[in-house]
Amino acid sequence: MPGHTAAVARRALLAAPALLPAARAWAAWPDRPVRLIVPFPAGSATDTITRSLAEPLARALGQSVVVDNRGGANGVIGAEAAARAAPDGYSLLIYSTSNASVNPHTLRRLPYDPLRDFAPIGFIAEMPYVLVVPAASPARDLAAFLELARRRPGEVTYSFPNSASLIAISMLARMAGVQVSPIPYRGGPEALTDVVAGRIDATFTDFANGLAQVRDGKLRALAVTTARPFPLAPEIPPVASVAAGYDLTVWYGLAAPAGTPVPILRRASAALDAALDDPGLTARLATQGYVPRKMGPEEFADFLHRQLALWGERVRAAGIEPQ
Repeated sequence: MPGHTAAVARRALLAAPALLPAARAWAAWPDRPVRLIVPFPAGSATDTITRSLAEPLARALGQSVVVDNRGGANGVIGAEAAARAAPDGYSLLIYSTSNASVNPHTLRRLPYDPLRDFAPIGFIAEMPYVLVVPAASPARDLAAFLELARRRPGEVTYSFPNSASLIAISMLARMAGVQVSPIPYRGGPEALTDVVAGRIDATFTDFANGLAQVRDGKLRALAVTTARPFPLAPEIPPVASVAAGYDLTVWYGLAAPAGTPVPILRRASAALDAALDDPGLTARLATQGYVPRKMGPEEFADFLHRQLALWGERVRAAGIEPQ
């Protein structure tokens, strides 16, 4: 045993010099700009929250933060790009409900694993969807919209930019016993534009984007997806007021490619927490409909496991078959 112990010690001493450059790199991180990969297009909720976060995060890191939009395929393109990036802390992913919790249950050939291919950093914020219709729609409230769908089964159209939005309407349709025709869009702005123009009958859209159009008189808000009225717009009733038990919010977080050194993950998590403490960011997120919340890497990892299971149940309950 003494000889074995000595041999182990010698190997450790020989390996130590090789580890020094890596250790120095971890200690220096970040010493160049950090890229935030946004897996949805400009103008989407994911893009909006990222651009709000970028400046305070850059201050906390002491380095510039670059927003890199990689939209398409319900967040798959951006998530795959992040999964394949070098695990050095310079390419981080805005992780969200769609690419982390929903896609694994709705896409058969997902080119990344939501748990194994990413290292959690922390939670950013959550928000509800709001159901909107064109300002000229005959549906004045949610009950009237559902009655319209009952009278015209399969004729009422619904635009959706991601899987979470599709599940939102599928849950409502199943609970209310109606049929609608979902139509996919590349991103939230495009899905919303066609509702404003009257080419589509409805959509569950990001709270901030929807409310801005409602207040401009271009859309009518019928309901929010939280179980209770949302504090930022208490005048809009919850879906649960008509479909009892309905409750859905979407979330956003930060992750790195798997294999990113733990010291970098912890430094990134601390910087994210510092950014979320920024009063300017807190106020900006509130006006956009986001509710910020802190989670360290371990807590966020547990949250991701729970969300993956929850949205799997919702996908199955909504009758959505993997494509």
